[in-house]
Amino acid sequence: MSITHIYFDIGGVLGSNGWDHEQRAAAVAEFGLDGTAFERQHQEVVGMLEEGEITLDEYLDYAVFDHPRRFTREEFVAFMLAQSRPWPASLELARALARSGRYRLMTINNESAELSAHRVRAFGLHEIFVAFFTSCFVGAAKPSRRIYETALSVAQASPPDSVFIDDRPANLFPAERLGMHTIQFTNPDALRQELHALGVTI
Repeated sequence: MSITHIYFDIGGVLGSNGWDHEQRAAAVAEFGLDGTAFERQHQEVVGMLEEGEITLDEYLDYAVFDHPRRFTREEFVAFMLAQSRPWPASLELARALARSGRYRLMTINNESAELSAHRVRAFGLHEIFVAFFTSCFVGAAKPSRRIYETALSVAQASPPDSVFIDDRPANLFPAERLGMHTIQFTNPDALRQELHALGVTI
């Protein structure tokens, strides 16, 4: 076994989720939204947002600013972005892998273009990863087979020589079916041990 490519999810592995149910619940509390209506409208358009079919502004027009609010769009977006929090131990592990020079590190994640750009900057991901296979740019989202196939083919990576790390089992199954090694993330120490079992050294 000779691992050459390591693919990381971002939310739930390298930091908090960006705009998952916890973050949306916090927004409901912060801005006094009708949680049921907001969640319904969010679900109707989030797929289009994450696959790059609509912009963040268009998402907000539908999901939040469908009628006048007592807060501004800028305040809401600032709150959204502030929910992204890096996890230093996970990021340091990824940095160590990158510094070793033995592996090509990339990401596979579901996110809007605007949120992705913010998290790359806020987490310093451009210093670690050589490519970002984000749903908004690929036009497909996990667990769709297409996003994994794109990540492998663009990188010219062989599935048996590749590892995909994600915190959600449903996102790991398609990678397994393609022949990739997979690791369900729980914490950085366990990840280090599971990578070591695959011959990945830091």
